[in-house]
Amino acid sequence: QVRLVESGGGLVQPGGSLTLSCAASGDITPSTYIMGWYRQPPGVQRELVATIQFTRATNYADFVKGRFTIDRDNARRTVSLQMNSLKVEDTAVYYCHFRNRYTNREWWGQGTQVTVSA
Repeated sequence: QVRLVESGGGLVQPGGSLTLSCAASGDITPSTYIMGWYRQPPGVQRELVATIQFTRATNYADFVKGRFTIDRDNARRTVSLQMNSLKVEDTAVYYCHFRNRYTNREWWGQGTQVTVSA
């Protein structure tokens, strides 16, 4: 069983920055997992923000390219999301996501609220 716990959400003004972190516990071998972040804005379906492979190859949604940076620490089993130049439309609940690249089994964190408002 894998447990994911996010931290770092909060209220920030437009143009500001936040860093989200996610720590994994349980039976996990980092090399087998693709780590990522999703978000769910109000009234909208959950959407992919970014993913990072064990090789550190990354993939970003178009709406965050150039503003957000995903990173992972395999030894500490953590994944982070540095968010810069935040916009009001970035307001959402952000979820940490791990997927086993062999079995496709996946785990979700409980979510952390990010609110961008003046």
